[in-house]
Amino acid sequence: MRLNISAWSIRNPVSPIVLFAVLTLLGTLSFIRLPVTKFPNIDVPLVVVTVTQSGAAPSELESQVTKVVEDAVANITGVKHVRSTLTDGSSVTAIEFRLEINADRAQNDVKDAIANIRADLPRTVDEPIIQKIDVEAQSILSYAASSPGMTLEQLSWHVDDVIKRELLGLKGVGRVERNGGVSREVRIMLDPNQLLALNITAADVNRQVRATNTDLGSGRGEIGGQEQAIRILAGARGVEQLADTRIVIPGGREVRLRDLGRVIDDATEPRAFARLDGNPIVSIAIFRAKGASELAVGEVVEKRIAELQKARPDVVLTKIDDAVSFTRGNYVAGMETLLEGAALAVLVVWLFLRDWRATLITAIALPLSAIPTFWAMSLMGFSLNLVSLLGITLVTGILVDDAIVEIENIVRHMQMGKSPYRAALEAADEIGLAVIAITFTIVAIFAPVSFMAGVAGQYFRQFGLTVAVAVLFSLLVARLITPMMAAYFMRPVKEQEHGTGAIMRFYTGLLAFTLRWRYLTLLAGIAVFVVSIVAASKMPSSFIPDDDTSRVVVALELPPGETLADTRETGDRITGILKKIPEVSTVFVLGGVTPVGVRDIRQATMIVRLVPKTERKRSQKQMKAV
Repeated sequence: MRLNISAWSIRNPVSPIVLFAVLTLLGTLSFIRLPVTKFPNIDVPLVVVTVTQSGAAPSELESQVTKVVEDAVANITGVKHVRSTLTDGSSVTAIEFRLEINADRAQNDVKDAIANIRADLPRTVDEPIIQKIDVEAQSILSYAASSPGMTLEQLSWHVDDVIKRELLGLKGVGRVERNGGVSREVRIMLDPNQLLALNITAADVNRQVRATNTDLGSGRGEIGGQEQAIRILAGARGVEQLADTRIVIPGGREVRLRDLGRVIDDATEPRAFARLDGNPIVSIAIFRAKGASELAVGEVVEKRIAELQKARPDVVLTKIDDAVSFTRGNYVAGMETLLEGAALAVLVVWLFLRDWRATLITAIALPLSAIPTFWAMSLMGFSLNLVSLLGITLVTGILVDDAIVEIENIVRHMQMGKSPYRAALEAADEIGLAVIAITFTIVAIFAPVSFMAGVAGQYFRQFGLTVAVAVLFSLLVARLITPMMAAYFMRPVKEQEHGTGAIMRFYTGLLAFTLRWRYLTLLAGIAVFVVSIVAASKMPSSFIPDDDTSRVVVALELPPGETLADTRETGDRITGILKKIPEVSTVFVLGGVTPVGVRDIRQATMIVRLVPKTERKRSQKQMKAV
């Protein structure tokens, strides 16, 4: 005995109504909570090992550090590529694993491998830094902090102590980085003549200062019947106190540290800089936490920045880079396209059916299919991004296909003189297998896209599954809601012959012609197929089509041996040239850092902001070639 779910829905309308009321509620709540991002969150297992040795040349690091590290990580399970970058005093080795390897496991395996060869590295190298790289971890907002009444040291301290602390406490903010400015440093400048006269070396002074200026835990003790921790507080609380530190010299004598040189409260030597249109600034880059919504994070950050600006008017915070506006524009455009597509689909249905009741029943299938899809996306950990919104927009017209097939067959049965109730029962049973076949054909086409290998598979996983889930919900609507509504909402019509309109007569005539000249029709189909293949082979290909974000990133690299001042001068010179281009709005130069985050004083990252695309004639792609 065959189970007719549509007949059950017609005879028991309350259950399907309650089911889709709950699904619609869950979908609505999920849509409100879904994070909005530019691209899907992808997880590429990429681990970077950074080893620094002050003053070491690249040739020395290559033989003593880099080759040792590469040999240690090469045999780890799942390693795909190993690449190393050498600069003065720094060796950076990037280990890329196969996509099926868990990123956390890859990081732990690299840590174990480096720990095993730590004793083989030179004693003078700093402790290796092993970190997992998030390829999607790009800053979503950047601000420039400036204050005429503050020194660079004071402004840097204000950014670190006030602004960063405030922003890090916001929901969805992953990290906040300060670029440019300086960090505080207490510097001891020893007098060589004094050291020679007192027969003591700088290493001896350094060792004694380290040993006598530290706070240590020293166990526990019982005082008054209570247990308390014991600590030794020997760290200097100020520059003057540090200068009064007693230094033991040969012969059992002691001198003050101030007698051996000067102790000054100063700033570190700058190894990076930030400049906006040629003017020095301190920049603040805000990164969202993994899985957080860019729009939500951007909103709370902008609100808190406005509050900080109001509290300290003397510190001017200017937005210099904004990736949130592009994401917001894509999201708004996607929602508008979704609504426009739904409206056009309903209009086309009405033009063919010419019955407002049948059109309304078909139109209801759109929200009842699309809204629960957001609930499924939330369960699968998806976000509203370029790829998932593309899937929702593409499937808009497909969602009404099943409902159209159902309602059209019901109308045909009604034109035979049957009541809406009887027509819905018989037509839904008659067309059920065809509707199921249509739906699962679409699922069979789009679902495999989600399981492609490589990075492309991670990007399009959300696309294929979103389309598949949406059409499955549309099948559920077509089998439960559409026949049930037709049975109770449609009105009887006069008995008439079905399919006698002008469009149907044209179609049947065209069909008769193709059947009469079937060989010619087959040849025409083959010709179209061949032409399509040839045309596709000549089309340009790329992973992601060129977009226009009004933002161009330029990597600047100077020859080996150049100083940070040379990098700053070159950046200012290029900035002056770029500012003469009418389409260029601002030029932000981050010196000492490459676009991928590698620290090198002879390299810089330039972010060129263009005026909005509606205010310029040349596209972003054309501007890149200027």
